Amino acid sequence: MTIKHVLFASRELAESLAGNPYMAVISITDPGTPEANLDPLFKHVLRLSFFDALPADEFLPAPMPGMFDHLMAAQISEFVKALHAAPFEISTMVHCEYGVSRSAAVALFVEAFTGAPLAAREFTYEANQWVIDRLLQQHPDLSIDIPSPAAVQDRRHAPAAIRDGLTPQPLKSA
Repeated sequence: MTIKHVLFASRELAESLAGNPYMAVISITDPGTPEANLDPLFKHVLRLSFFDALPADEFLPAPMPGMFDHLMAAQISEFVKALHAAPFEISTMVHCEYGVSRSAAVALFVEAFTGAPLAAREFTYEANQWVIDRLLQQHPDLSIDIPSPAAVQDRRHAPAAIRDGLTPQPLKSA
């Protein structure tokens, strides 16, 4: 069927979740740290290890140890393509250490590639641009729009019904 939902999270949250065979995980950790301790019921897991960093000079020879590169971008692309072609619906969770930059960048890519809705998209404003750029090199036909930090304020100040996509109904008089 297809990827039906995308979400991003911290490592701590991902490790606390009960596994689900209908949720795939892209697990991103820092080089030199142990793999995330994910529930074995997560059956579709891609594990990557790279720093949340931008190179000082993008023209340095690749691959640079510990940096996200085109090979990792290709792994993500192939993983997402295979999930999206699966004969069943599946959700995709992307996690990194803090659930802010690397996971947000990859989740934005999954959203753009599949058209699946990304939960809490407005909180992706700190997405790692280097990661996004490497992923877009794999798919030059895609575009990824990183929301501004103001989107978070808009969400926090919106009435709950509007924030949750509901249309408020006028009260009926008795």
